[in-house]
Amino acid sequence: MKKVYILFISLILAAACSKDSDSPGVTPPDPIDKSANLLATGDSAGDILSNDTFTKLLIEVAYVTGFQPSAEAMNNFQAFLQQHTFKQDIEIQYLELSSPNENDFTLQEIADLETENRTAYNDGSTLAIYIYFADAPSENDDPQENTVTLGAVYRNTSMVIYETTVRDIAIQSSQVTIADVETATLNHEFGHLLGLVNLGSPAVNDHEDANAEHHCDINGCLMQAEIQFGGGLLGAMNKRISAGKAAVPNLDSECILDLQANGGR
Repeated sequence: MKKVYILFISLILAAACSKDSDSPGVTPPDPIDKSANLLATGDSAGDILSNDTFTKLLIEVAYVTGFQPSAEAMNNFQAFLQQHTFKQDIEIQYLELSSPNENDFTLQEIADLETENRTAYNDGSTLAIYIYFADAPSENDDPQENTVTLGAVYRNTSMVIYETTVRDIAIQSSQVTIADVETATLNHEFGHLLGLVNLGSPAVNDHEDANAEHHCDINGCLMQAEIQFGGGLLGAMNKRISAGKAAVPNLDSECILDLQANGGR
């Protein structure tokens, strides 16, 4: 999993009285301490899971115009968080953005967009999460090989959902909805922010896939690598629906055990 560590927030500064502050080239200090949101993926897993340090979760959903996630998926996502963490005070705020007009994205480019646009950071007892819904796919996609990326995490409180890819995958099935694919992708990627698998929440028992780092090797688990990639997810969801199950997989017992051992439910 790639990790990048850059952040920026635009400031509206009041005119200062001192001569130095008015001088060209003098940059005043940033009053916001953003260091807690610039850590590695999984580093905040325990803080997200428990209420020991932070009692509120603020989720900033930044989306390109026309690519806002469905209300159904966001409701499902919030229910997932309340099921596996002790955070019951969860606020979701939306930030509509213009398109950056890219054909595809590197994770570095996603991080640069966060630098320009993110407004929510940890503050007091509030832990902030940033989720960007992109209007272009990952640069690593290879549709001819049926390998497309639905989402990715790149810091302790940052993740991206490739919404165009999510929608393209969903319309290939008459059974699976866009909300289904959005929900599975959101839950899977946030599972990584919760430290799964061996990414901040150590595995109580060995269940990491030897062929897919930080993913679960138990069949049917939400944290299997196929959930992150389009073709595999669609096939798995169609099989679940045909078997009379809900389209979106759940965490298996081993992943739940790992979360519980790190302060989760």
